[in-house]
Amino acid sequence: MSKFKVVLTEKTWPVPYRKLQEHCEVRLWEGPGPIPRETLVDWLQDADGLFSVGHAVKVDDELLSVAPKLRVVAQAGVGYDNIDVEACTRRGIPFGNTPGVLVEATADLAFGILLTAMRRIHEGWNLVKAGQWREVLGSDLYGKTLGIVGLGDIGSAVARRAQASGMNVIYHNRKPREDDERTGARYVSFDELLTEADCIVVLVPFSAHSRGMFGREQFAKMKQGAYFVNAARGPLVQTDALYDALKTNQIAYAALDVTDPEPLPGDHPLLTLPNILITPHIGSCTSETRERIAMLTVDNLLAGLNKKALPACVNPSVNYSGMR
Repeated sequence: MSKFKVVLTEKTWPVPYRKLQEHCEVRLWEGPGPIPRETLVDWLQDADGLFSVGHAVKVDDELLSVAPKLRVVAQAGVGYDNIDVEACTRRGIPFGNTPGVLVEATADLAFGILLTAMRRIHEGWNLVKAGQWREVLGSDLYGKTLGIVGLGDIGSAVARRAQASGMNVIYHNRKPREDDERTGARYVSFDELLTEADCIVVLVPFSAHSRGMFGREQFAKMKQGAYFVNAARGPLVQTDALYDALKTNQIAYAALDVTDPEPLPGDHPLLTLPNILITPHIGSCTSETRERIAMLTVDNLLAGLNKKALPACVNPSVNYSGMR
């Protein structure tokens, strides 16, 4: 019996990869750089499945049109702004992502860069390396109000960490959560969050609705001493507006794990500012989390290839009867 043919856009972890090879004939792009579009188009012409690593590959109607045998698309990661889910659905192709498995790691990173920025830990380390042993004045977390924009699973995990540090937690979603008492967070309007919070952590999904939701108007409403953290997607924030808010000390500090553009060029104006901390989109970058992400992606892929329900399907309307 012949194996399914699968395209893998980048190397993945050994154990999930071996599981994939047991069931599939794998065409793996090993670089350098992201897989070229023309190579991907060529490989997909007789492929049954697509395993996409990261967000470099844009899966749209044009790409799907050259993959007549494609049964399933699986991506390693939670976000999928590079995937045209409607196009997949129209073609009866289930698309799977990896929610849940990266919650704690991403929450650690989001709260970690907030803590690092408020206590100036990175600045102290830079001084020590430069031979300057002196104090760096930071800010307490205890007693401060943390505003979480997007209280989903990751936001709830951040809230737990904040409460353990003695912070008060407020949040804003499109509508209040039904389990407010369990999370210990208080629902407020978006404007109330902007004006009340000492620290703001952004964790909303990226969409056409949320693009650019933090601009000049929103930064102007924040406290002058506010700390701003984005650990979701770069385009949620209007970069020029953030730069101006930091440059003029309209807000105190920003800590970013994501940027727009991304990757951020080495000569970008944000990097000239003294009141910013940027990490290179490493929210899920632990070995344990990345292996779990890869294994769930393999499980999604194998389920789709065998016309079974994906463990994590974004377009459930085609997760059963819609499969080819």
